Amino acid sequence: MEKQIQKFQNEVSFVSITIATLIITFLFLQTPKTCIPPSALQKPHLRFPNSTCDSTPRHYLPLSKKNARLWSSKSWMTQVSSFTQFFTQLYQNGLLKNHSKVLCVSAGAGHEVMALSKMGLKNVIGVELIESLPLVSRVNPHNLPLFDRAFDVDFTGHLMAALYPLRNAEEIERTVRKGGVCVVVVDECGEEEVNEIDRLFRRFRLLSYCDFTLNGRRVARIIIRKKASD
Repeated sequence: MEKQIQKFQNEVSFVSITIATLIITFLFLQTPKTCIPPSALQKPHLRFPNSTCDSTPRHYLPLSKKNARLWSSKSWMTQVSSFTQFFTQLYQNGLLKNHSKVLCVSAGAGHEVMALSKMGLKNVIGVELIESLPLVSRVNPHNLPLFDRAFDVDFTGHLMAALYPLRNAEEIERTVRKGGVCVVVVDECGEEEVNEIDRLFRRFRLLSYCDFTLNGRRVARIIIRKKASD
């Protein structure tokens, strides 16, 4: 009796192992539903981004070609044009000149850097946590590796989005020369909010502020000048 039970158990174990092996083999050979078979794709651009189960090598695109494609896009050109209009007013007011040394803090992809360069300014530097070469270098805006009083004009459109706005303002103050200016762009706000931003810059005095349309949104443009007694 015990031999029969043992024989039955062995047969059940063998059948179970066989079934499990077949299931594992089937799953291994089955293409996951999240993967798109290459034969199902008609257009190459639909294959980006590749999934982790697609072993097809990705095509490397040199930086120069990536930039050429980006800079020729309608969105890019529209934003650069908007920044050009923005800076043109500063140019007409005498706050910007061709020989001005300008620092763009938290410059993103570099729209403002390109706009200033196209206006004829030769000394324009853009910095951001993530580089976008050749327009923007990778630098921590809270700890700028730049000389004191090295720039005539500092520009930032992301001061209030900074992790530490006061620290960011202190670094901007440090890099602007005596009598130089800082141009700050924030979401459209009232006089009280403008004064709060102005107080972040302890060695500057408020010159003017006004509402402005930049990249299709209403913003406040705040211009402050560094005290000559600094």
